[in-house]
Amino acid sequence: MATLSEHVNAEFLRLWVFVLVLLLMSGWESWRPFRPRPRGGRRWTNLLLAVVDAGVLRLFFPMLAMGVAHWATQTGFGVLNIITMPVWCAVVLSLLLLDLLVYWQHRLFHRIPVFWRMHAMHHSDVQFDASTGLRFHPLEIVVSMLLKMGVVAVLGAPLLAVVLFEMLLNASALFNHANIKLPTRFEYYLRGLIVTPDMHRIHHSVNPAEHHRNFGFMLSVWDRLFNSYCREAKQNPQTMELGLKRFRQPEEQTLKALLIQPFRAQ
Repeated sequence: MATLSEHVNAEFLRLWVFVLVLLLMSGWESWRPFRPRPRGGRRWTNLLLAVVDAGVLRLFFPMLAMGVAHWATQTGFGVLNIITMPVWCAVVLSLLLLDLLVYWQHRLFHRIPVFWRMHAMHHSDVQFDASTGLRFHPLEIVVSMLLKMGVVAVLGAPLLAVVLFEMLLNASALFNHANIKLPTRFEYYLRGLIVTPDMHRIHHSVNPAEHHRNFGFMLSVWDRLFNSYCREAKQNPQTMELGLKRFRQPEEQTLKALLIQPFRAQ
């Protein structure tokens, strides 16, 4: 049974893993960037957005997904708390289903206009680096958390599974947005399992036919399974145009402009 202290420790562990992966990816980008390193303060703006998102979550949700997992375990709520199975099986199943949720949420956010207005801010970044993985509108973060909390409750996902998933999801977002180049053969095999920067960069192409593909965040199998996989972009990945045609000017990249972007014409 998960205790409250375990929940608190899990929060700190998730935060430290996030910071370490962010520092690692930032260092890798500085040491060997795939594309010319972006100039200006957009990375700080993206980082500030992550701080705003965290504040909004703490303000409106005293119990996040890990808190829901703790509650479900204590009360015996959820499918996995009713069905008898080994703990490792419940953890693996929860990880797979939560990653599948993120895939379909991401895909629907591209197709449903009201959600696309929120998610488009993520795509309006005309550069592509680890900080892009932090660039999400607070409204999108709130909707995502509500969905995640609901699925965690219905599943009765173990706290361990939710902790691992949150860490893996954060690390994946930083890694697959990183401005790095992996060795070609290694990237080919790695892409068969997880989403790589070369695969996800296509998703940030200015071309709608490409940025409406490759929706996976962690496992790459979902894009192949549900026919949304794009192997390579039409343009050279080192020079391909990124972002959205609507929001390209420098004044569109300020914190204020990003926060009001969903309420403007798109």
